[in-house]
Amino acid sequence: MAQIDNVLYTGKTHTTGGRDGNARSSDGRLDIKLSAPGSTGAGTNPEQLFAAGWSACFIGAMGLAARERKIALPTDTAVDAEVDLGHGDNGYSLRAHLVVSLPGLDRETAEALVHAAHGTCPYSKATRGNIDVELTVA
Repeated sequence: MAQIDNVLYTGKTHTTGGRDGNARSSDGRLDIKLSAPGSTGAGTNPEQLFAAGWSACFIGAMGLAARERKIALPTDTAVDAEVDLGHGDNGYSLRAHLVVSLPGLDRETAEALVHAAHGTCPYSKATRGNIDVELTVA
């Protein structure tokens, strides 16, 4: 397990009602209605939130990898994340597919940045060995 010596930020939320409830951050900047995946509910679901958070973090990790290589990360860099909620022999679980677009970079450089980001992104670290993750350079 990774040890944290210096906490940089703590995200705090208060959630009520589970998948059909509400979530609000301690600073009030996040205040959302939740709904179950595939339902007609008005809110988002935890899988969408996880996909959004992972995508943003992954882009940040690619930016770090690009700076280390002294190259510019394209301004239109994008990650399309799919987080599947499924059920199998071990009950409910997740799997993910990240499709990374790095327009203007050659394939070898793009793949190197994606590989480096997957090694340093905290979301990638948290899921490593726990869920199936597929990475694709578009």
